[in-house]
Amino acid sequence: MELLSTVNLLALVILPFVVPQIWEACWIFLLRPWMITRRFKKEGISGPKYKFVYGNLEEIKKMKKEAKSWVLDLNSNDIFPRVVPHYHQWLSQYGETFLYWNGAKPTLFISDPKLGKQILSRKSGFAVVAKTRPELFILFGRGLSFIEGDDWVRHRRILNPAFSMDRLKVMTKPMVDCTLRMLEEWKIQKNSEEVIMRMEINKDFHRLISDILATTSFGSSYEEGIELFRSQSELEKYFVTSLTSVFIPGTQYLPTPTNLQLWKLDKRVKDSIKRMIDARLKSNSTNYGDDLLGIMLRAATSEEPEKSMRMDEIIEECKAIYFSGQGNSAIVLTWTTLLLSLHQEWQEKLRDEVFNECGFTIPDSDTFSRLKLMNMVLMESLRLYGPVIKMVREATQDMKIGHLDIPKGTSIILPFLKMHTDKAVWGEDAQQFNPMRFENGVSQAANHPNALLPFSAGPRTCIAQNFAMMETKIVLTMILQRFRISLSSEYKHAPFDYFNLYPQYGMPVMLQPLDTSAQP
Repeated sequence: MELLSTVNLLALVILPFVVPQIWEACWIFLLRPWMITRRFKKEGISGPKYKFVYGNLEEIKKMKKEAKSWVLDLNSNDIFPRVVPHYHQWLSQYGETFLYWNGAKPTLFISDPKLGKQILSRKSGFAVVAKTRPELFILFGRGLSFIEGDDWVRHRRILNPAFSMDRLKVMTKPMVDCTLRMLEEWKIQKNSEEVIMRMEINKDFHRLISDILATTSFGSSYEEGIELFRSQSELEKYFVTSLTSVFIPGTQYLPTPTNLQLWKLDKRVKDSIKRMIDARLKSNSTNYGDDLLGIMLRAATSEEPEKSMRMDEIIEECKAIYFSGQGNSAIVLTWTTLLLSLHQEWQEKLRDEVFNECGFTIPDSDTFSRLKLMNMVLMESLRLYGPVIKMVREATQDMKIGHLDIPKGTSIILPFLKMHTDKAVWGEDAQQFNPMRFENGVSQAANHPNALLPFSAGPRTCIAQNFAMMETKIVLTMILQRFRISLSSEYKHAPFDYFNLYPQYGMPVMLQPLDTSAQP
C-alpha cells in the first residue's frame, strides 16, 4: 500500500512535466503535418507524402545519392535534374508549387518569379532562415545574412560604407596585387618546356579569393588566415551532411562526437578571428583603418547604440563574411571559366574587349565599367551556374502571397536554379549559353524584370555584390591578358549541390600562355 502511494505520488509529480512534452511531440510530428497537408490540399497544392519524423528526407538522400553518379554531356546546361533531383521529380509530379517535408518542417516550393519577388521584397513577415539548424550558425555566424529586425538594420547601416563605390575603387589595387601573386605562382609552376600547362583552377580560385578578402577587408592574408579557412571548410562538410538528417531540438547541447568536433572547429575559427582583431587593436592606428574590420572596430567604441557593435557581434560578422565572401566569387570564376572554355568565340570576344580597353596594362577601377561584354558573360554565367541555387525564407505569421495562404512556420524554397532556366521566362534558349540576352540590361533579358536573382532581391540584397563583381572582373581580365583557356580532357561535367553549386570532380583546365613580349 505504501509502495502504491509512492508510485501515485511520483506520477503526480512527473505527469505535469511529461504530458506537455508528449502533447508537443504529437502536435509536431502527427497533428500539424496532417492539418497543414489538408490546408494546402484545399488550395490545390500537394506533394510527396509526409512520413513520421523523417518527412521526405530519406527520399531526398536516396535521389541525391543516385544523381551524384551521373556525368552530364559536356555541352549541357540542363543541370537542375542532377543537382536537385528531388525537386525535378516532384515538379513533374505535383506542378510548379508543391509541399514537401524537411523532417516535420513543412516546406513550400515556389518557382513563380512574381511570387518570389514579393517574398524577397517583404520587410516583415518572413524570417531569413529556419531556426532548426544550429550548426548553420556555427558555420556562417550570426551575421548580417541571418539576423533580423533592428539588429539587421543596425548592422547593415554600420557595414554599408565598407562596400561603397569609393571604397571599392581603393580596393582595386590590392585585388590586382593578389591576382598578380597567383599568376606569378602559375609562371613558376610552368615547366619551361611546356607549351600548355594543366591547372586545377577551382582550388586556385578559392585560394585567390580568400587572399583578396583577407587583404582588402581584414588587412591580413591567406597565409595568416589559413587555419580559419581550413576550419571553415571542415565545418562546411558537417553542415552539408546534416541537411539530410533529422534534427532533434536539444541535441546540439549533447557532447556527441560530432558536436565535440563542431565545437572544436568553431573555437579554432573564433580564435583565428580574435588574433586578427587583437593585432589590429594593438596597432598604432587611432581609427583602426578604413577597411571592413576597421569600420566594425570603430563601431565597438561608439557610444551611440544605433551605431555600435559588440565584440561578439564583430566576431560573428567576420565568420559570415569570410565564409560567404570567399566561396561565392570563387565559384562564379570557376563556372565562368568552364563556359569560356566551351565557347572559345566568346573567350576571344572578351580578350579583344580587354585589349581594346586596357591593352597589357594593369586594369584600374574605371576600366571595368567599360567592359560591357564581360558583364554580359558574367550575368549569363550567374544565370546558368549561380553559386546560390536556392533561397530559404520562413513565414513568421500566417501570410497571403499572391493566391497562396501560407501558415506560420512554413519554410519557403525559391529555387533560383530552376527559375533562371525556365523557358516560360527566358525563352526557348533558356538552357543555352547566350550572353547577348543581356545586351539591353538585366531587366530586359527575360519577360519578367526580376527574373535574375543571383544576389537575391529586396532590402536583403547581398551587401557585397559590387565587391564580388569587381574582384571577378579583375581576375578574369588579368587571366585573359595572359592565357588562352581550354578544358582538360580529364574534366567530368558533374555540378552538384554542396550547399552551393560546385564541380564534383574539380575543374581541370589547360592554360596556354599568350605572347608576353609586349607585357609590362
